[in-house]
Amino acid sequence: QLQLVESGGGLVQPGGSLRLSCAASGFSLNNYGIGWFRQAPGKEREGVSCISSSDGSIYYAESVKGRFTISRDNAKNTVYLQMNSLNPEKPAIYYCGADGDLEDTAVQDMCVHGAAAGGHAMDYWGKGTLLTVSS
Repeated sequence: QLQLVESGGGLVQPGGSLRLSCAASGFSLNNYGIGWFRQAPGKEREGVSCISSSDGSIYYAESVKGRFTISRDNAKNTVYLQMNSLNPEKPAIYYCGADGDLEDTAVQDMCVHGAAAGGHAMDYWGKGTLLTVSS
């Protein structure tokens, strides 16, 4: 079965850190661009960080620059999102999505528009993991 599975969410205090994982099964992430997106209740899904297929290009939303880091471990077929200095926010579900053969020049577009129109531009979506930042 071809799928993405997110994990690592939970409850963390403001200022804390957490690492999310996006693991693929049934296919290799090596040739896929990967994006992390989040969706709070009543809001649109938005791109947080994206990485190209070659790892040659990375995009971060302005709100997370300097605090979040996206990385890939091909041996584990997993992409991570390290989140530091977390700000208080409403609970949000973090999703990862995969887009095949994503070129370096298309990374920003993937993050900005990848979730639009039901996310049909992406090849795969995970079911998400819930993050709550609260004291």
